[in-house]
Amino acid sequence: MFRRRRREQPETVAEQESQAPTRESGPWDADEPHPDTDRIDLGGLRLPHNPDFDVRLASLGDQHVGVVVLYEDSSLQLQALAAPRSGGLWDDVRTKIVAQVKTLQEREGPFGVELAGEVAMEGGSRAARYIGIDGPRWFLLAAITGPGALDERVSGAFLDFVKDVVVVRGDEPMAREEPITLSRPHERQAVEQDERPAFSPFKRGPEISETR
Repeated sequence: MFRRRRREQPETVAEQESQAPTRESGPWDADEPHPDTDRIDLGGLRLPHNPDFDVRLASLGDQHVGVVVLYEDSSLQLQALAAPRSGGLWDDVRTKIVAQVKTLQEREGPFGVELAGEVAMEGGSRAARYIGIDGPRWFLLAAITGPGALDERVSGAFLDFVKDVVVVRGDEPMAREEPITLSRPHERQAVEQDERPAFSPFKRGPEISETR
């Protein structure tokens, strides 16, 4: 669990109005107008704050490549990937997932076509939903596993979370399907401490655990 970080200076009404979202919900691209709320800054992803969720970084070696969100007996896994300007990466990723997990079936969901069914796991099988969202030069994959994949109350909480995620793609060249790198909050705070002399080292920031 970790605590949200408050904005230091609130925006004026004029600034807020000029940045009014043009869509009802996200996931949002960092460069498009989106709701100005407190979020957890993980570099490539900015996550909404929900005190009921236990958020963990998923790592591959020394690189943080995704997020695992635990709620009750279910989990939401998020991974942001670089995508071509033409978009449409979800079609390719969906085909790869179905080839590996043949028990999944396509169905229509709140973000369009998604995959749902049972997936084999250690000790048995679990219900799962795979949701893909194509953004500008990025792709966000969300996977809900456990009872929450079927329970509308739990899945609804996860989907509301996804709808307020901000993806920070950056301008650097990236290979197709390359994971957008994430960073721990305290790693980002260390950089900010170097750049902002007024930063207080005694103020506790967000706390996050790690899953490998």
